[in-house]
Amino acid sequence: VSSWWFFTGTKKEKEPVRVEEKKEGGRKIHIIHKPKYVRGVHLSAWVAGSKRLREKINKLLKETEINSVVIAIKEYEGSVYAPDFKGKDEFKTFTNAIPDLKDYIEYLNDNDIYTIARIVVFKDNTIIKKRQDWAVKDKSGNVWKDHSGNTWADPYNREVWDYNLNIAEKALELGFSEIQFDYLRFPSDGNTRNCVYSQAHSSITASQALTGFLEEANKRLKSKGANISIDVFGLTTTSDDDMGIGQKIVDLAQWVDFVSPMVYPSHYAKFEYGIPDPNLDPYKTVYLSMNGALKRAPKEKLRPYLQDFSMGKRYGAKEVRDQIQATYDNDIGEWLLWNPKCDYTKEALKTKEFSNIFEKSPDLAEKTNFETKVSTETQIPVPITGLN
Repeated sequence: VSSWWFFTGTKKEKEPVRVEEKKEGGRKIHIIHKPKYVRGVHLSAWVAGSKRLREKINKLLKETEINSVVIAIKEYEGSVYAPDFKGKDEFKTFTNAIPDLKDYIEYLNDNDIYTIARIVVFKDNTIIKKRQDWAVKDKSGNVWKDHSGNTWADPYNREVWDYNLNIAEKALELGFSEIQFDYLRFPSDGNTRNCVYSQAHSSITASQALTGFLEEANKRLKSKGANISIDVFGLTTTSDDDMGIGQKIVDLAQWVDFVSPMVYPSHYAKFEYGIPDPNLDPYKTVYLSMNGALKRAPKEKLRPYLQDFSMGKRYGAKEVRDQIQATYDNDIGEWLLWNPKCDYTKEALKTKEFSNIFEKSPDLAEKTNFETKVSTETQIPVPITGLN
């Protein structure tokens, strides 16, 4: 492995980005490592594919602390936005939403923007129409559907694993530096007691299925220089079980570089953590959520998804910045913003020179002196045994 250093921008504003060159199978692979702290926004494929819509995003990248983008390469309805992946002709799930995807990734990389490909794994309406034998079934043998009519691929099925990992490998070929797996879980909305899987199902086997998928992802993606991350339910940061969906953050974190709990305050029930209305107190909600996460995963692996949208309460610059500060006050320097319309609040963001630093609140002890119902017990990983 050979390596070198280069600078983009001024030395005052940016630290060096390390690039490695390694050989695999006779070909050279360039690996661009992530910035010191990832501060990113999520883009849908349709926004990323529109030169007009992504101009506003490009402006954020040039003028603010945002140094990373997450681009949806496979969504929950099952459309795949990466061209020419293995299985494209067989499954016909490709949608050309980003016609210049490779060029756009090259543009982002050339401008020192860290690129992350988001892949929805098991929630999938499209592939199930092609392969019903891959589906979660009901007790009558029909395809199971959740309350919204969505179908799910069986997380135990290794062909499903292979299909999604083929897409991930293609994303790396296109120039992405990291693969982010979303909906890496079992179904939750609907009559899940009626779900039938391809093997005996329990909380233990469910957890093993998810860690087994990530173990396989490591085998196939790490040799290509990829970082691997996952999105998880916000409550996994304080839950002592798998929440009925197979997600135990303490076990999953062993197999990934980064974990992104989706700690959107609007998604917490009233009086969660003893907060009368978590949506009205974004700082406290995120602070307690991520404080719980620190007892389950190393802080270097934590990178929460924060709320930059309104649901039940108008969220503006203050509410977004309060969540960012709550992250920093847990000594966690990374975060991602989510807005379903990809319309991000520029006023909540600092300027470019703040990309690689953060400061805790000066009155932190006083600010976090509140009663909580969050478990203070530190959890340890369960040894991985894999699937039979």
